[in-house]
Amino acid sequence: MAEQEEQQQITALDTPVPGPSQTGRAVALARLLHHECTHLLQLYKEKETFLSDHTPDGGRIVSLSLDSEEPSAEEQVLLLHSALRQCLGLIHCVIEKEEEEWGELEGDYEAMRKNVHLRLEHLLHSTKDLVETEDKTLEVTPDHQHNTEETDGAGGVFGLKMWTYRVLQELIHWADHAAQTLHVLHKEREGTEEI
Repeated sequence: MAEQEEQQQITALDTPVPGPSQTGRAVALARLLHHECTHLLQLYKEKETFLSDHTPDGGRIVSLSLDSEEPSAEEQVLLLHSALRQCLGLIHCVIEKEEEEWGELEGDYEAMRKNVHLRLEHLLHSTKDLVETEDKTLEVTPDHQHNTEETDGAGGVFGLKMWTYRVLQELIHWADHAAQTLHVLHKEREGTEEI
């Protein structure tokens, strides 16, 4: 019963927004990504039961520097795009490292991890389409800036699992930030709160 309700929620979130609003579709996509990232973390916690005793802490893995104190909505989306590229690099690295360590497994966690990766790529294309101009060309490839920073070294398998948990938390944070930032852009461009 709970699975059926969750599937209905996902279907509702995945339903395209009627009308021509590109920003509305981007907001809906970011909200869906946030939902799927949250579900991915839940699946990871179920898989890695030790996390109930060892919740990793630490600051943001992905951080951005602002050029101005109050960036416009479009400048915020440009910054968001950069953060999402870093997130794509992180999830790409998680997939690579987990497959190196345990091989290619097929389960709910792995299927959702793949969905999150694809959805994040789709959101990157959407944000690119929203703010790219002739003067600004945006990349949609993963930014591998932070990928090996915390996984290489003496942490071993436990370190990899803790780092993966932090990456999943980071994805949730940035997906939520994407939904909020894109909603601001939507309000500015469409002149309405409704999506």
